Amino acid sequence: MREFSTGRKITSFGLMGLGAILSVGGLVLAIMKLLDNFRGAMIIGGVVMFFVGLYLFPTFKHHRSIVNVIFLFPLLFAFAVTVIVPLVLGIGYSFTDWDGIRVRGFIGLENYIRMFKQPGFLWSVLITVLFVVFNIILVNLVAFLLALLCTSKIKGLGFFRAAYFLPNLIGGIVLGYIWQFIFSNVVTKITTAIMQEQTYSMLSETKTAFIGIVIVYVWQYAGYIMLIYITGLNTIPGDVLEASAIDGASPTQTLFNIKIPMIAPTITICTFLTLTSAFKQFDVNLALTNGTGSVQNFFGNYLTNGTQMLALNIYNTAVINDEYALGQAKAVFFFIVLAIVSIVQVRVSNKREVEL
Repeated sequence: MREFSTGRKITSFGLMGLGAILSVGGLVLAIMKLLDNFRGAMIIGGVVMFFVGLYLFPTFKHHRSIVNVIFLFPLLFAFAVTVIVPLVLGIGYSFTDWDGIRVRGFIGLENYIRMFKQPGFLWSVLITVLFVVFNIILVNLVAFLLALLCTSKIKGLGFFRAAYFLPNLIGGIVLGYIWQFIFSNVVTKITTAIMQEQTYSMLSETKTAFIGIVIVYVWQYAGYIMLIYITGLNTIPGDVLEASAIDGASPTQTLFNIKIPMIAPTITICTFLTLTSAFKQFDVNLALTNGTGSVQNFFGNYLTNGTQMLALNIYNTAVINDEYALGQAKAVFFFIVLAIVSIVQVRVSNKREVEL
């Protein structure tokens, strides 16, 4: 094993020590709001010096591990700052009277109790669950049928794949406004001309507006899931399909007895992606209906948020109504539900894969 010189050891420890001092000093200055022009450079310079010293750390055995840590640190740091730290702080804020700027006091489970006493929130949970169920079925069904079409022996497969995937490239806000125009102008004029009487936009009533959101989501997301199904179908060995054809299997038998069982892992992935994406639906909901819609009798209450799904309800609670602590409690509940449902879905799907 190669021996390292004393000078390299001193340099390594010196750089790490100086880097730590500069970084901590910069953070202290930031807290005290002093030396605005220098504290940022002190923090960055300190971090760089610390990792240079770590790279020169006097050990040959673990040197590769140290280099791996250095290269992974930016990604891990960004993940911690943008995901882990906000999650932990958000859970803490949900138990306080937080107004978005300062914490006024600890109130325990009061936000969670208020949350479940709001009929509008319970309605949002209900229609979100219904939206998820409808879209898991419809998106995967449409995407799988499109994948079968795009893996057949017809001409222009590249064009069809691009055309079906194109709606996924349009942003949700833009997509919502486009379809709002279609539902409110194009569809109404067509139906009025056919029925010879005035018709109204399907977005004007809660039930039909909910159907409209489902249609837009399926139109947008099916193309993306289609590509994953195409990848799964293309991994099926050709000799297996040839053997089934030689044995006299019909296309339907080949589909249900060979293709679907062999792409079971792909179905698990697509179901998981559809589940999580549908639960987090926000932009199309905001642009298409903004959550409006009347509900005449929901546990004896009249509601005006007939098409407001859970993500939009959380946003309106925190940002529009300035109830940040209550909105954070709803977000924590949303995270727990989504995590539990996702874990259960993946485990059930994996068990189903083994059976197939």
